[in-house]
Amino acid sequence: MKRDNSLSAVIQSLREVIADARPGDRLPSVRELLQEHRVSPKTVERAFAQLASEGLIEPRPGQGTFVRPPAADRAKEADFSWQSAALGSARGDDGVMQALTTLPPAGSLVLSMGYLPPELQPTDLLASALRQVATRSELWDRLPVEGLESLRGWFAREVGRGAVFTPNDVIIYPGGQAAIASTFRALVPPGRPVLVETPTYTGAISAARAAGLELVPVPMDEHGARPGLLADAFRRTGARVFYSQPTFSNPSGAVMPPTRRAAILAAVAEARAFVIEDDWARDFNLANAAPEPLAVTDRDGHVIYIRSLAKSAAPALRVAAVMARGAALARLKAMRGCDDFFVSGPLQAAALSAVTAPAWKRHLQKARAALVERRDTLVSALKSELGDRIAFRVPQGGMHLWIRLPDHISDTGLAAEMARQGVVVGPGRAWFPADPDGSFLRLTFAGTTATLVEGAKRLGGAIRKES
Repeated sequence: MKRDNSLSAVIQSLREVIADARPGDRLPSVRELLQEHRVSPKTVERAFAQLASEGLIEPRPGQGTFVRPPAADRAKEADFSWQSAALGSARGDDGVMQALTTLPPAGSLVLSMGYLPPELQPTDLLASALRQVATRSELWDRLPVEGLESLRGWFAREVGRGAVFTPNDVIIYPGGQAAIASTFRALVPPGRPVLVETPTYTGAISAARAAGLELVPVPMDEHGARPGLLADAFRRTGARVFYSQPTFSNPSGAVMPPTRRAAILAAVAEARAFVIEDDWARDFNLANAAPEPLAVTDRDGHVIYIRSLAKSAAPALRVAAVMARGAALARLKAMRGCDDFFVSGPLQAAALSAVTAPAWKRHLQKARAALVERRDTLVSALKSELGDRIAFRVPQGGMHLWIRLPDHISDTGLAAEMARQGVVVGPGRAWFPADPDGSFLRLTFAGTTATLVEGAKRLGGAIRKES
């Protein structure tokens, strides 16, 4: 009780000083207060913390503690309204990517994410790889803008058993999102059209909008982008770049069969254009259903190929590669140098150490087995809860389930309701570059069995309530 009274006395004394002081005046020091009130340093610290939490004082490390201006006066000091006029209209995505990348609240049931969950990440392998390379002094020095030759060689060998690209055709980027954004900027001038599948990866939509590009949707069916409509879009718009995920498309899971791939490449070649092949889920082939990349049959440099490691390993392994040939490669290198010079040397070396270790194949085998089991768990739980109220195709790869909702159910409204129930789902309209052709949800089946079952139960209840 005596200590509480002492604390109250110090706080009251400081309030009186603040009332008589001007904004910016320095308050008595800790030593002065100790001598005046005969209290412990902890009591003075608690008094300062209380007044700081009320916005009355401002601690400045190494200088002292000062009186803050009243809130009304502080508001008058800073006027940021001019910035909106100076910046002009936004080129971003209206918060879609921010919402997608924001960490979910603690305790949420997460059914919307783009990476392996922690228990499926090869943490021990990555940690060991970092320890092995951390003492190599040359990795902490300047590196070539295109990245370590040994890592570029590994990426090149992964495509068509090394028969398509050489290490000199490869550029290392800090993750797949950076690779997509930089490639758009390098190949498409602002204001020009870029063709994209619909639906497609929302990160690509956001990157194109941020670069000031005009998004032109190309409709898909269960086999991917439709070649005739792609050719029409090239002729109609004059576009010279098409962004595609031909293998386990995010979000739909569609896989282009070989005949469709040949038709897509023919349309691209006829238009004398490029296709950006984002092969994000090559490592998550769950049923041996993945044909070879488009790049394997591309002779004349129409395919710009992107491959990332963050999806296959862990979000913090920000290492990806873009592969191209000819003048396009020179454009990409020039843009890469403008972005951030090069990816961290230790991170590149650790990535190479990880993917060339015997444990890497064991990690992928374990991850695939877990994804198959968890996919089947989510599919079974949804069918049990909802029957034919929703429609979806069971994906043969990747980590997402693309669900069509009844047309009268709003995807954003349902996502908001699920958030209130502690379940994170992805409303489908974020994956459409233009108006969606229905109401959809993207669910991720990489979570734990308990999360999937309970999440499906709550989602089923919300949908039945709307039916």
